[in-house]
Amino acid sequence: MEKSLLKLSVPLAAVAGGALYVSNKLFNVAFKRVNYVPETSAEKQKYADQYYAYVDWFHKVTHETWYLNEHDPAKRLVATYIPSANPVGKTVIISHGYKGNRETMANYAKMFYEMGFNVLLPDDRAHGDSAGDYINFGWLDRLDYLNWINRTISNNGEQEKILLFGVSMGGATIEMLSGENLPTQVKALIADCGYSSIKEELTYLLKEQYHLPEYPVEPLVSTINKQRLGYYLGDVSSKEQLKKNRRPILFIHGGKDTYVPVHMAYENYRATKAPKQLWIVKNATHAESFWYNPEAYQKRVSSFLKTYF
Repeated sequence: MEKSLLKLSVPLAAVAGGALYVSNKLFNVAFKRVNYVPETSAEKQKYADQYYAYVDWFHKVTHETWYLNEHDPAKRLVATYIPSANPVGKTVIISHGYKGNRETMANYAKMFYEMGFNVLLPDDRAHGDSAGDYINFGWLDRLDYLNWINRTISNNGEQEKILLFGVSMGGATIEMLSGENLPTQVKALIADCGYSSIKEELTYLLKEQYHLPEYPVEPLVSTINKQRLGYYLGDVSSKEQLKKNRRPILFIHGGKDTYVPVHMAYENYRATKAPKQLWIVKNATHAESFWYNPEAYQKRVSSFLKTYF
């Protein structure tokens, strides 16, 4: 009997060790900071010329550099602020996507700038010029955005009207932020292709990209995240935060999104009781809705703002 148990314990230990190794590897791939912007997906390569034209505008337009925790290198956060050429008392704060940075949101910045907004573009923790070793997928970032909101009010005055906007991880960040006690200056939110929860997104990608089961990988990754960042993945959710949201919100999602599946947009939409709109861009892939038809995108955003901002 003892020999049988010993024989059984050896392969079990090997399986457990293998699962832990894979989970730790996945955590580092998904959560550890990288100091470059990964190449965009193949279906969006055709927009490269337009993208770099926006980036060129971003670097040439009059702008300022803002900081949070400026004198603490371990916690310093950096943002670009673009003042409107004709200020009318409104600012949009733009949240970038996974492994992106403020520059990668140049197209949205220019769109809102031409609509008369001041534009604030932060680099999230562990992205761009901001400090941090691990990507937190919006959960801790949402607290930083509260500070960016207050920094905007301090700079622009109590009468400033603020719009929150984000794409992909940035969309989820705005959704997670929606459940916080936001200042009255925040008037509306726009979330483009945000996921319904970190756990659901990770579980989906485990299956679709890595062909791995949820168990035991997700619980192990979640435990590593708890040790590194202080929370289990299952403890945070865009949907749960949206239940507390009271601001008008526009959800945008590509109908052919296979990275953040479109059903998550419907889940997020159903979660909030606030005034809301949902726009599914039928033929767009992940984070492609703007590029697919910039004029239609701006028209839809403008219509939403005309109603609710």
